[in-house]
Amino acid sequence: MLDRLADLAAEYAQLELDLADPAVHADQDRARSLGRRYSELSQIVHVYEEWRQVSDDEVTARELSGEDPSFGQEADQLARRREELQQRLEHLLVPRDALDAKDILLEIKAGEGGEESALFAGDLLRMYLRYAERQGWKTEILDSTVTGLGGYKDVTVAVKAAGRGSLAGTPDGAWAMLKYEGGVHRVQRVPVTESQGRIHTSAAGVLVLPEADPVEVSVDPNDLRIDVFRSSGPGGQSVNTTDSAVRITHLPTGIVVSCQNEKSQLQNKEAALRILRARLLAAAQEEAEAQASAERRSQVATVDRSQRIRTYNFPENRISDHRVGYKAYNLDQVLDGDLDAVIGALVEADRLEKLAAAS
Repeated sequence: MLDRLADLAAEYAQLELDLADPAVHADQDRARSLGRRYSELSQIVHVYEEWRQVSDDEVTARELSGEDPSFGQEADQLARRREELQQRLEHLLVPRDALDAKDILLEIKAGEGGEESALFAGDLLRMYLRYAERQGWKTEILDSTVTGLGGYKDVTVAVKAAGRGSLAGTPDGAWAMLKYEGGVHRVQRVPVTESQGRIHTSAAGVLVLPEADPVEVSVDPNDLRIDVFRSSGPGGQSVNTTDSAVRITHLPTGIVVSCQNEKSQLQNKEAALRILRARLLAAAQEEAEAQASAERRSQVATVDRSQRIRTYNFPENRISDHRVGYKAYNLDQVLDGDLDAVIGALVEADRLEKLAAAS
């Protein structure tokens, strides 16, 4: 472990020099890539440096305890701190998702339940926007289809992590914390459309994609069919008198992306290309994982998107995550963006699984 930590510290020092070089920032993609790696290594190197300092101080205190017994107590305290830091380093060195530092595209789609499902999709959107706000992240709605009652048939949001999240041990990047959100989210409550007060169950789907840099996914313009049409609002009425909405079909894969939120055709095209690159990157990753060995797949946390991963029970003010057995009775706070405990339970379960696989 010590040899690996020394190598990482040397890499970190080199990255510091590289990022201080103005020539590096002339290439935005390279600067972004180096910055992500620097952020990934930052916490490991800082803990390692503290561990080295504490270890040196412990040795010194042990030597001095022969002349002054009071140094023996100090040495014992330093030993306990050294062991804590060593355990922390072991956790930080657990194999981690290579995409953890990435920003994401978050897609929410209404599912079973009609208008109530669309309203729940809107609740989920607000929950994630509030969570991102608490983290100091930036969000941008790239595309959405609003229903007559103000719900969302579907909505796509770009989430960019502007700084470190509140969960200790996680690197910069929205993917590190929100990748566990992909799946079917179920709600149990009395819908606003229900006149007799009966509790209904409906669902909405969440898809989380790491946002791809242009250098990661090359899209050949000859592989695209681009159609333009007029944007539409709730009920299908036209909200734009020009053909500003854009639909892009990636011919080799059949992936179709459409965007209509912006008034400019060019802006909608750029947003659609961002979503398309993210979906192509996700498709490439799924194909690579499918070809990996069973042992390798067992070390990669994946989510079956057909699985109901979480239930939001309004009458009991309860939230339950079925993957890790998490349950709490603060649903109102969670829907206001207080997701730290829920996500923390998933992060910890993933970490323990990887620790077991690595041992």
